[in-house]
This record gives sequence, structure tokens and C-alpha cells, in this order.
Amino acid sequence: MRITDLLKSTAIELNANVSSKSEAIDKLIALHKAAGNLTDSEKFKEDILKREEHSTTAIGEGIAVPHAKSSAVKTPALSFITVPKGVDYSAPDGKKTDILFMIAATEDGDVHLEILSRLMVMLMDADFANAIRNAKSAEELLKLIDGKETEKYAEAKEEVKKDGYRILAVTACPTGIAHTYMAAEALQKAGEKLGYPLKAETNGSGGAKNVLTKKEIEECDGIIIAADKNVDMARFDGKPVIKVSVSSGINKPEELVQKIIDGKAPIYHHEGDDAADFDSEEKEGFGRKVYKHLMNGVSHMLPFVVGGGVLIALGFLIDTIAGNADVGGTFGFTNSVAAIVFWIGKAAFAFMLPVLAGYIAQSIADRPGLLPGFVGGVFAASGYTFTSLIENKNLVGDGSAVSGFLGALLAGFVAGILVNLLKKAFSWLPKSMDGIKPVFIYPLLGTLLIGLFMLVVNPVMGVINGAVASGLSSLGNTSKLLLSIVLAGMMAIDMGGPFNKAAYVFGTAAIADGNTWIMAAVMIGGMVPPIAIALATNLFKDRWTKEELKSGPVNYLMGLCFITEGAIPYAASDPLRVIPSCIVGSAVAGAVTALFGCACPAPHGGIFTFVVVENPLGYIVALVAGSVAGALMLGLLKKKKAN
Repeated sequence: MRITDLLKSTAIELNANVSSKSEAIDKLIALHKAAGNLTDSEKFKEDILKREEHSTTAIGEGIAVPHAKSSAVKTPALSFITVPKGVDYSAPDGKKTDILFMIAATEDGDVHLEILSRLMVMLMDADFANAIRNAKSAEELLKLIDGKETEKYAEAKEEVKKDGYRILAVTACPTGIAHTYMAAEALQKAGEKLGYPLKAETNGSGGAKNVLTKKEIEECDGIIIAADKNVDMARFDGKPVIKVSVSSGINKPEELVQKIIDGKAPIYHHEGDDAADFDSEEKEGFGRKVYKHLMNGVSHMLPFVVGGGVLIALGFLIDTIAGNADVGGTFGFTNSVAAIVFWIGKAAFAFMLPVLAGYIAQSIADRPGLLPGFVGGVFAASGYTFTSLIENKNLVGDGSAVSGFLGALLAGFVAGILVNLLKKAFSWLPKSMDGIKPVFIYPLLGTLLIGLFMLVVNPVMGVINGAVASGLSSLGNTSKLLLSIVLAGMMAIDMGGPFNKAAYVFGTAAIADGNTWIMAAVMIGGMVPPIAIALATNLFKDRWTKEELKSGPVNYLMGLCFITEGAIPYAASDPLRVIPSCIVGSAVAGAVTALFGCACPAPHGGIFTFVVVENPLGYIVALVAGSVAGALMLGLLKKKKAN
């Protein structure tokens, strides 16, 4: 979806006559109302102001992007004003704000994150920002935005290219937020530089965008797959294909494009479901294969954890507001409204482990592994054993044998391996049976085998899972403090790499066992690096290049949205100073969350989840403390740049 699809001319006012932040907000909301974007402007204003209470949405350099998810929004939309004299919007750099976009987002999607990301990237260009400041009409403004978006993004390029694409690409990272789009842009720029038009399909958190068509695949010279999770490969049968990690797509795009140009890419053959057997450009070790399969499961599981976890937390919040007490373990669904919200969240949350196991198995064995994986995840979540099924006869699991997150991980990997073994075991069947094997034989026998396996291992895995959960729950204050410091610091070590993902998966697993304080440290640790860098570019301007200063304010929003990858360009240019500073800042923030007893039930969302955080004020203090610590250390370590 393009920015110009969300911004109507009726929601634009140039040279608005406002003199304060509150008047600017009122004007932007009034424009949304006039454009028919809202069902209740007062409710939307309430949600906007709640968001502003957490921290200002001004990013500096005269730019602010107030935004909120709200039930009062009919459809995702933008409004826009310019204010010639500017208003005091509490910007981090102390400057007045004269360019304001307001994002109105619905509660059931993340379109606002994509639009927010695009606006940030486009507004990094000072010439573009000045051009929209000086626009004389709504039509001129929309034309400027459309032109810049066409220049920057693949979807727009698809509309203007007439000669077809010589090279295609697919980019995908486990969470589908930052690395996915960074790799796509790097490959597109490399294609342009080398004179080979390139189209990149992004498998992001909102689904596949800029999808490659059958005609484009048939006519292209080759395909680059830059992904850390499995993508649909059957469509590339018979084409030259290079498979690399998403980080290689970011760091060496020209080399990859040149290999396609030179005809050095191997021909890919999709034999049944054995897509994973293709030799990639980068030889994958055992550890990387395990990582890819795990991340495939985690990326599919996240929406269930986020949606379910936040709704359950809202149930508790509503009961708290209603003044109810925990009577017989009913807290969270004592109030009727709380009960509805709680049980909807509970239903979503219940899919977490089956989805995790199912998509790990699918990553290993393709589609035939999906059903056995799901069933293994259900058995892990329910604690079924031979004894419980024989004696209860009604699918009531043994609570002590619930193997939880660890059991679901084991179920996913074992289910995938079992299905691959079945493929080899039945390879002797005639070709005429190929159609029935993946839809009948593999799922049927795979499901039976994984069910029997889980009945055997659940008692053992249940003991291990219970011991881990109990151990985390019983940690003393000192241990919680140390663990919070370590996990938050890990989030800043490689900003989306294995250390970051290890801490993130650990935090997600802890949510399933009710240890939400761990996720609080993990999320705050991921939010701090971009904000610390943005703050340092404001406080210590003589330590940065002109380009870094231009891009700095964008990192405020990247950090607030829990997009740690915004710090990567700065870390890559000066790792010995930037990475330690970010680690220290994140560790400080993690320590403060432990000291204030903060807990977070959602594994993603940044500031959008603050409303359900336990002790949100302490969480904000942690974010500020960590960001300031990181920024000050950057100011201390970074050398002054020559003019």
C-alpha cells in the first residue's frame, strides 16, 4: 500500500494557522474527520493523546508523525499539515515543528508500521523535506510524495518499468520487519548500478509484497533468494537460483547480482517436496539449518503470541479497573467485558505451540510436515501421555506432563525428520503414486508416529519444562537483575543476528510460562540502540558525518517501534564504539526494568504495547535511562569529525 493511497487531498492543509501542539493535533484530527477516516473523532483524539503521554512523536528537524491504533478508525489513513512558523512539539532537538503527518491506524493490522517506516526513510532526505515544506497545493504535495515513493520502493518501480526485469529476488527475515526491506533495497540499488533491472519480493510481517509473477519468473535471467527462513521455491523450478542469508543480501548485493549476470548461478530443480535439498551459495552448517527451521516456526507463531498475550493482559487490566479481586483463580475474567476479551485472547494464545511446531516441521519437510507438527504441538501443550489417554478416555492431559515450549520445539524437529524419513522409506513406490504420497501417506503415518513419540517423551519433557519454569519463577531479585541485564545486552550485540534472536526466542518462550518480566527486558533492550544513536546525533553533532546526522532522527521512531535494525548502519561504520555503547545502554535499561518489576505480555510492538505493560511508568524510565546511557557513552567514545 502506497502513502498516496492513504493521504487524500481533503486531509491536507498547507500553511495551517495553529500556534501550539494541541491546536496542531486538533487540526490533523479535523482533517481526518473531514476525509471520512474516523467513526468517533473524540475517541481517536483520546488515543492520540494517550500515545503522546508516553513520549513525543516529534523526531526532530521540524518533523512530527503523531500516530495511534484506535477502534475509532474506519480504515488506515493519513492527514497532513505544514505550519510556516512552526509549533513547539517537544522535539528532541528543541527545534520547532513545521511538517506534521498523522497516522490513523486500525486495531487489526500493522499497516501503520510500514507507512511509518516509509515516511521515516523518505523524510531522511533533507531536500525532499524542504520540497514538501514549500509545496503550493495539495496536488503538488501528493505528486512530490508519489515521486519520492516511486524512486525509493520496488512496488512503484514495478509500475514504471516497461522492459521487464532481468533479475528477480526474494528477501525474508524471521520477523519480517527491517532486514527484509533493507536487503530488498540493497539488491535493487545494485541492479540499477550494474544496469540490470531487479524486482524484489519482500516476505515481511504483513505478508508477501511485490510478488513475482509467473511471466517475470519465466523471462528473468536468474533469481536471488536472500532469506533466513524458507520461502516458496517450487515456482523457480528450472531457473538459475542463488540462495544466501538475508545479511548477505544487505552486505554484498553487487556480488550476488554479478553472479547472475555472469551465469554462475546453479539451476534449481524442485523435486517433489525436497526444496530444502538445493545447494545454497553459502554452505549451511548444522547450526544455521537448525536456526532457519526454528525461525520459520517463531515467525509464524509471533502473531498468536502478540494478539493472544495482549488480549489476555487487557482482560486483567479491565478487571483491575473494575476493582475485582482474584477469587478462586478467576481474576482476568470476573468482569463480563474482561471475560470476553480474556477468552478471545486465550483462544489465540492456545495456537502458539501447535503453530510453532507445525511450521518448524514444514520448514524441514515442506507441506507434508505441517499436520504432524501441529499434532505434536497440541500434545506438547496438553500434556497427553499413554496413561492419561487410557485412563481418562476423553483427551484430558496430565498437567505435570505439559512439555510446553521445549516440547513443541522437539515435536517440530522430530515431526519434520520423521516425514523426511518416510519420504525415503516410500521412495520405491512407482511414479504414479507421487500424487497420493504427500497428501495421504506422509501426513497419515507422520501424524501417527509423532503422536506416539510425544506420548512417550511428554512425561520427561514435562519434568524438564516444569523445572525451568519453576526455576525462573523462583529467581531472587539479584538473579532477575543479572538475567535482565544479560538478555537486554544481547539484544544489542548483533541487532537482529543470532545473539539478538537467541535472547528474543528465550523471552518469547518465557511468556508461555507466565514469566513476562523476561520479555520486558528483551523488548527494552531492542528499543534502546536506535534511540540512543538518535539522541547522540542530537547531543554530539560533531561526532557524526552529514549523512549520519540526516538519518539520526529517524531512529527515534525505529526504536519506539522496536526495530533494533535502525542502528545497523551506524554499528557497521564504527562497530568498536557503537556496539559497546548500545550494549551498555540496553543493559542499563534491562536492569531498570528488573528493579521496577516491569513485565510485558507481548513479544513485539514497542510503544504500542506499553498500555498492557506492568508498571508502564517504570518501563518508560528504563527506556529513557538506557537511551541516555548509550548516547552519553557514544559521545564519550566517538571521535570528533573534521568539518
